[in-house]
Amino acid sequence: MLSIGLTGGIAAGKSLLSARFRELGAVLVDADRLARDVVAPGTPGLAAVAAEFGPQVLTADGSLDRPKLGSLVFADKDRLAALNAIVHPLVRAAAAHLKDDAGPGAIVVQDIPLLVETGQGADFHLVVVVDAPAEQRLARMVEARGMTPGDARARMAAQAGDAQRRAAADVVLDNSGTPEAALAALDALWEARLVPFARNLAAGVPAVPAGPPAITGPDPAWPAQAVRLAARIGKAAGGAAVAVDHIGSTSVPGLAAKDVLDLQLRVKSLADADAVAPALAAAGFPRRAGQWWDTGHDFAGGRSGERWEKRFHNAADPGRPVNLHVRVDGSPAALLALAFRDWLRADAGARERYESMKRGLAAAHAGDATTAAYADGKEPWFASAVPEMARWRLQRSSQES
Repeated sequence: MLSIGLTGGIAAGKSLLSARFRELGAVLVDADRLARDVVAPGTPGLAAVAAEFGPQVLTADGSLDRPKLGSLVFADKDRLAALNAIVHPLVRAAAAHLKDDAGPGAIVVQDIPLLVETGQGADFHLVVVVDAPAEQRLARMVEARGMTPGDARARMAAQAGDAQRRAAADVVLDNSGTPEAALAALDALWEARLVPFARNLAAGVPAVPAGPPAITGPDPAWPAQAVRLAARIGKAAGGAAVAVDHIGSTSVPGLAAKDVLDLQLRVKSLADADAVAPALAAAGFPRRAGQWWDTGHDFAGGRSGERWEKRFHNAADPGRPVNLHVRVDGSPAALLALAFRDWLRADAGARERYESMKRGLAAAHAGDATTAAYADGKEPWFASAVPEMARWRLQRSSQES
């Protein structure tokens, strides 16, 4: 089951996209509707709200007086937090029940207005944010919902800012233009990314990019993407995770690279690596079949030619290629991956030489069907660079001590 978190600022257009998701065949879980259901008359949720805020938030027939409650909480962050502490756990439990009823190949979309504010991004395979400028959203609230500008601004201020939502987003859908344009963008996302992602998850297979190596200029979005993915990997691995690291070329600012994120999950043992494999697959990172090793280069206790066993996973998401290396914490290979990243970050000359080598190899293998020969071709340069990197690491350690 592919789990999508849909969010956006108030009046950004979540309802428009939610309706389209349902038309396309998604199982829609509407947090706003669930939030109403869990405080319906006679529910424990409504009793808890009345106990917290007093009988003034109830109407004559015993139902919740939403305008009255809104006037109390949207201008007071502490009171809003108290309300959220009651409602959000109930909503999450109800949403989990609906998700459990969906089939293994389903695409489940949870419409959650406060997804970012409640830190739920790592709970989903993807977070989709519908976006529109603040002034445009303000106008929609005033014109379409009959709110006063002051009330509309208070509602907006109670939510995360635009920058926070974009930082949490795997996909941003622009709804500043016509509804037709926003829906067309969603349709394209559904066909090109979400449907194959769901298919890969159900089959337990990765989306491994085909074709020759393609080196692209540094993308400033890579670090934020790595942070989001690392959070999902860490959550899936649970207590077995020592750390999740962004490594490889995409972790080095200013360095050209293949548009594939390399992440390293450090665990205490290969037995732990095997134990977390099903959870990683469910989180969107299936294990690659076969046996995988890193080759030693006389670094951190390793000997040249020595091989260090690891586990290797890839993303099931065709829209964000990922290599996930699962290595034993403290092993020569895990230390080498971190040292190589840090050396390239610190040494401009090393970055330039490495990039030049990669571009040359990519050109030489431009007609290949895969990147295997390109990867093998980097090994001689890497081996020759290890002594320089080791000297840099020793010097840095001396300076830090």
